[in-house]
Amino acid sequence: MAACAHSRTADGVRLCVRLTPKAGRDAIEGLKPTAEGGFELAVRVTAVPEKGKANAALLKLLAKALKIPAGRMCIVAGETDRHKQILIAGEPAAVEAQLQSQLSPWCDALDRKG
Repeated sequence: MAACAHSRTADGVRLCVRLTPKAGRDAIEGLKPTAEGGFELAVRVTAVPEKGKANAALLKLLAKALKIPAGRMCIVAGETDRHKQILIAGEPAAVEAQLQSQLSPWCDALDRKG
């Protein structure tokens, strides 16, 4: 998998996300390139960006889609921004393997486009 939106840290894996609140539906759209040359996981939620509602909806959607308990996820950067970094706590290699297995359809699709 050549392109993806995550990196290992000492205490887990950081996932880069671009969140669009007030969308028509909750959905993970896939990987999108950033202006800096990296990648972010594009996610839409119907929740409004007030009082943490969109952030909570984001974590709930990611937990379900990635099959990782929401309690292991927290926003470590971008709390009030569209561009967020989500820390998924756990043994880095195991978390990365789980992410790769769940994100591979989006990564593979991006590789085919590139």
